[in-house]
Amino acid sequence: MLWNAFAIALREIRRNLTRAFLTVLGVIIGVAAVITMVTLGKGTTQAVKNQISSLGSNLLVMRPGRGFGARSASAGIPQFSEADVRALSAQIPGIASIAPVSSASLGAVFRQKARSSQVTGTTTDYFSINKWSLADGRFFNQEDYRSGHAVCVIGRTIVQNLFESENPVGHKIRMGHASLEVIGVLATKGQSGMGDQDDTIIVPLTTLQRRLTGRTSSRSISSISISAVEGSNSAALIAEIASLMRQRRNLQSNEDDDFNIFDTRQIAETLSSSTRMMTTLLAAVAGVSLFVGGIGIMNIMLVSVTERTREIGIRLAIGARARDVLLQFLVEAITLSSAGGVAGVLIAFALCSGLASLIKVEFVFDPVINSIAFLFSLAVGIIFGFTPARRAAKLDPINALRHE
Repeated sequence: MLWNAFAIALREIRRNLTRAFLTVLGVIIGVAAVITMVTLGKGTTQAVKNQISSLGSNLLVMRPGRGFGARSASAGIPQFSEADVRALSAQIPGIASIAPVSSASLGAVFRQKARSSQVTGTTTDYFSINKWSLADGRFFNQEDYRSGHAVCVIGRTIVQNLFESENPVGHKIRMGHASLEVIGVLATKGQSGMGDQDDTIIVPLTTLQRRLTGRTSSRSISSISISAVEGSNSAALIAEIASLMRQRRNLQSNEDDDFNIFDTRQIAETLSSSTRMMTTLLAAVAGVSLFVGGIGIMNIMLVSVTERTREIGIRLAIGARARDVLLQFLVEAITLSSAGGVAGVLIAFALCSGLASLIKVEFVFDPVINSIAFLFSLAVGIIFGFTPARRAAKLDPINALRHE
């Protein structure tokens, strides 16, 4: 009986293909939109996590000032000293690694090419804290740091702008009054919320102080990068660091912190939560199309009942039961909605593949969301097809046979 109902449903759909397509168009759009929004939303969330993770491992960054906003927030506030770094390393047990950072904007020259770049002076721990790896050459070592050797490690953007296709390792670039040998090229990290991570030149802190900028103050550290011990409570660690720094900066109990601590894990969780919330909202809006598609199915099925009233009367007159008629029209509605669901899944797959590469996020086929969207399209057919099917089943055979 069920197979016969399905065969009749296919016959009726083939008889009015254009009307059938327009009927399920809302379901197709709804299913495709929901799957696309959720899939791309998950890809975006993962991209945000990857970008934050690329900044460093369990990374905390401490900077002078009362926020990351306007420059006026840090105006007149003293920077950190190397003594602060040593105190943090010695007195805070939750710190795995720590690296002072001093930066300056300087022009880099190689032969006839020049570029203004951000130069970072730091220690050897900076590379592991910030998850830097090498594409070529080596990092500077403790001997380079102690002696203030004129060496540097450069990012991929610097290579492309100054050296093009030439291998930079072993060559020297001119910065200010110093000539620095390129000993390493960093592996590409790409863009982050803080800009192009590959547009960087990293030198030993002692080299920056002695050869490039000149050390004019003991407080020349613009930021401190801190790697927390794996599994540690970042909130408790931040509280310990803040307490020690308040003592070292002689802040009274009624004074606000004149430094801020940036926690990449908390930022990643906040951004991921916001992205998931936006994805859910967009998916809900897209889901309205499924509801509209269901109304379209119900309207067309009601029209079909009216058109086929005489046929229904004949079937009831020769012995068909009311539940047989109910099943027939319900199967037609489900067939329409499921066809729309399948088409929607296929279109969503194509859209996700194309858009993911366009907006540069990872595309991962999620069978769960695809299954849920398809099952929801079936539910739409059952829910919105029941009323027309019930109306057909309740027709009086005599009146139906008289229908013109």
